Amino acid sequence: MPQHYPFTAVVGAEPDHLDDMALALVLTTISPAIGGVLVRGEKGTAKSTLVRALAAVLPPIDVVKGDRFSSDPADPAPLSPDGPFGPDPESETRPVRLVELPVGATEDRVLGSLDLEQALGSGVTRYEPGLLARAHRGVLYVDEVNLLHDHLVDLLLDAAAMGRSTVERDGVSVEHAARFVLIGTMNPEEGELRPQLLDRFGLAVEVAAPRDPQARVEVVRRRLAFDADPVGFSARFAEQDAALTERISRAQQLVADVALDDATLLSIAELCAAFEVDGLRADIVTARTAAAHAAWHGRTTITRDDVRAAARLALPHRRRRNPFDETGLDESQLDDLLGPDEPPAGGPDDGPEGPDDEGPDDGGPGGGPGGAPDRSGDTSGDGPAGTPPAPSGDDARGGDDGSGSSTESTVGAGEPVRARLLQVDGVGAGVSGRRSRAITDDGRRIGARTPAGRSGSLHLVETVRAAAPHQHARGRADGGRVLLRPADLRVAVREGRESNLVLLCVDASGSMAARRRMEQVKTAVLSLLLDAYQRRDKVGLVTFRGATASLDLPPTSSVDVAARRLEELPAGGRTPLAEGLATAADALRLEAIRDPLRRPLLVVVTDGRATSGPDALARAHRAADHVRATRVASVVVDCETGGFRLGLAGVLADRLGAQHLPLGEVSADALTSAVRSVKEVA
Repeated sequence: MPQHYPFTAVVGAEPDHLDDMALALVLTTISPAIGGVLVRGEKGTAKSTLVRALAAVLPPIDVVKGDRFSSDPADPAPLSPDGPFGPDPESETRPVRLVELPVGATEDRVLGSLDLEQALGSGVTRYEPGLLARAHRGVLYVDEVNLLHDHLVDLLLDAAAMGRSTVERDGVSVEHAARFVLIGTMNPEEGELRPQLLDRFGLAVEVAAPRDPQARVEVVRRRLAFDADPVGFSARFAEQDAALTERISRAQQLVADVALDDATLLSIAELCAAFEVDGLRADIVTARTAAAHAAWHGRTTITRDDVRAAARLALPHRRRRNPFDETGLDESQLDDLLGPDEPPAGGPDDGPEGPDDEGPDDGGPGGGPGGAPDRSGDTSGDGPAGTPPAPSGDDARGGDDGSGSSTESTVGAGEPVRARLLQVDGVGAGVSGRRSRAITDDGRRIGARTPAGRSGSLHLVETVRAAAPHQHARGRADGGRVLLRPADLRVAVREGRESNLVLLCVDASGSMAARRRMEQVKTAVLSLLLDAYQRRDKVGLVTFRGATASLDLPPTSSVDVAARRLEELPAGGRTPLAEGLATAADALRLEAIRDPLRRPLLVVVTDGRATSGPDALARAHRAADHVRATRVASVVVDCETGGFRLGLAGVLADRLGAQHLPLGEVSADALTSAVRSVKEVA
């Protein structure tokens, strides 16, 4: 039974009619120096299906027989710890490997490490290759790459860029070749990649399920046919897969002969400058992609269509300036910059009028790409869809007249600022991040422990120390080697930083609805969201106004979604503070069941007033006492302004056992300025 769905059976991956995702995958296999592909799209769009099918259509490779690092027999100086192999090493032919990197992989598993069995059993220092070595000259696939720890993503991208991996740890010093096609897939709803990491992927595409009913029907029909008879279904597309393999092979041989003349390089440079991309990586990647596109069409000269196709794949994700900006490319501006169309060249056409622009995108599970391309990346709009224009003047003021009726308003936020660092006290053991102290896989070494399984970084000193008292009983001769046993093994305990769950509980009532105050509140919350994004936290958003509170955003890694919900948040009505705290407590309780190791931080943004229902303030204080009993770390951001203040937010902070933070001190710069002013006065 075939393991994977055939590549050419995917709707939108037919060789003569490639959509964006299929084209990007093909081009990066033709020229691995492009730097890999990032595929962003909603769940159920067959991202993984198409990637796993790719390896089956790639031309086989020759490797040195018995070499663990897949060295090329034709390479006069292969970078392999198993070498040297002599002038004419024995070789064998095998298919290209598709190596999958799990999200929970450790650094040892990725880079490789000391072979502990050999070290403890035979006293031999031997390197055990990791996933990077196995992926050499193949495809390294990371599903949900946005959930991978940042330091692992850095390792992958550095290896992909340098073409080698260097290991200096645990008494091992090894360097080996690591040239592979890096492919990452992700669902943006589960969190975004940092812009710095996003830029390191050569190409990026957006995929979406088809909206055309006929395309959806074809996707479902093919998937059902494959499930009913995998062997027969695959046989129907065997000839097309073989033809695709042959075409990729020809393009791989031809790409080195494609001419990148000065006129083409100047055109690419003008595009990158016009779209204001940072650095020169975009220019290099666009040039390599254009050359691969020309080779794919059997040409040695680069045309306008090649440059256009390359720009559409290499530039959109590099235009992102701030974490909450949408990625995308204005294609009308691209066409204006490239000038008039050229006469069509020979060969299949997937230029501006072909599948690069109008080809189907991504279908359902197993069906693969199969719908109209996703144009969500076009940033020519003015803001989030459905966001009403902000009112001005008196219309922007919401009131709370005591009757429960008020005018709702929607006010935008200002530019986010660098937020003050808020942390959870103590030492946790959650997912690696950049906020609170925790025991993690990376960080400074603070001790040692016996290992659980085979993971962990070997602590040589503590291992020898554990073995030392037993050397005489084990019969060690004078001057002989240290006799080790598995029970002696110790691995390092490291303290680093963890990510937390930051749950924002925001007062959106009438008492907060004055335009200037609500703008300040949204700016502060947006700044906290930006800080959470940079520190790799999960975030949730609870709002309360009128008579109820709601969990507008369940805890998620997608800080972008929280920012959009905040932007659209209206204000007005009474202040149900008790309901807001109760809703926040319920959300924290459920998340503690789902993710028990991730410690929460509750941030309540309010002026402390409570006006909804009888005994509103007393009920709010009882709710605060309940939250405090759960021992959740919390902060109250005091939004009260003006000369006459009631100080209710400070009272709420005392009841919560929370840090009391005035709105103006959310900004780290403001806090630094205040401290500096005090010092100057002193």
